[in-house]
Amino acid sequence: MSYFVILFFLLIILTVYRRYYPVKDIHCMNKENLEDQNMAILDMRNYHDVTPYSNHRILNIPYEYLKRFYLEIPQEKIHIIATDRIELNLGVRFLRRKGIRIYSYELATCICK
Repeated sequence: MSYFVILFFLLIILTVYRRYYPVKDIHCMNKENLEDQNMAILDMRNYHDVTPYSNHRILNIPYEYLKRFYLEIPQEKIHIIATDRIELNLGVRFLRRKGIRIYSYELATCICK
């Protein structure tokens, strides 16, 4: 019985870590500052939350669809736009496991300093 309780608490701790603990080694940067860098932009917000840009470097793949479409992401430095911190943490951890290099991020709800 005590093994189940310990296993349950370990699963809870792992879930909380993956969702809420910040990801290291990525910089907060506005999309406007990326014009001079050769970097693809991955927008992980939902399709109806995205502002319509006509730029060939911006990919719109919501977090819910990353498992299906991560092969369409180019193998270069990536800038991520996410809705909130939880979506960012989960998306970055998934993409790093797949070998994609994330350089910077931007949250839609707050401005980078």
